[in-house]
Amino acid sequence: MTRPPPTPSKSFKKPSSGTITINVGGFLYTAHRTTLAKHQGSFLEELANGKKPVQHTDSMGNPFIDRDGPVFRHVLNYLRTGELQLPDDFREVGLLRREADFYHLSELVEAVVEWESQRMAQREAAFLEMTDSHERSQGLKVYCSDSAFIDKVKGRLVQISKSRLDGFPEEFVVSSNVIQFRHFIKSEPGSRLVLKEDSTFLCTLDCLKLETVMLALKSGFKLVTSLDSSKGSVVAAEALHFVK
Repeated sequence: MTRPPPTPSKSFKKPSSGTITINVGGFLYTAHRTTLAKHQGSFLEELANGKKPVQHTDSMGNPFIDRDGPVFRHVLNYLRTGELQLPDDFREVGLLRREADFYHLSELVEAVVEWESQRMAQREAAFLEMTDSHERSQGLKVYCSDSAFIDKVKGRLVQISKSRLDGFPEEFVVSSNVIQFRHFIKSEPGSRLVLKEDSTFLCTLDCLKLETVMLALKSGFKLVTSLDSSKGSVVAAEALHFVK
């Protein structure tokens, strides 16, 4: 005689302490009932409030959820704080997004997508451009994967430029990633910045290039720019690329 399929166990009783212990993929997690029930209509809210019958329990009688155990800690931390806080080297974004979707936590799904987008943007090379306001082909671009280093370079080069252009603040403009000089004039053996009226020498572009390289090397970066063998020096490069 064929036995009828086992009926799901009833929703577990609310403990007097207000805490719930659940087994997720072999990992035990204990949280307050209100934490699990924070998002109305989610899998965990229905479980915590007894709306969803417990299909499986472990040997200790705890509700068992056959999902990824280690990743669940990020789900639980999000429920506790309302913020997604992941380590910088977190590599299971896709898995966390799927787990959030399984638990019907749409806001967590959105937070994971946003976190991933921000990390992608940070991995793109940040850059700083020093250019002439009339001829953008003259100047220098500095590329680096570390935006903080780019900010450091910009601050240093602005400091140098201000000291050389004391009394002539209108000679250059600084924006988010551009230091734009009014007059870069080509000359041998390099480019130089001159005043429009009296051609007084103020600051060489070569000086700014060398300062950038020195700052990068002191900060532990490597120069990966392919230099033209015919020119053979950093000061002749139109772009500098740095990596850790």
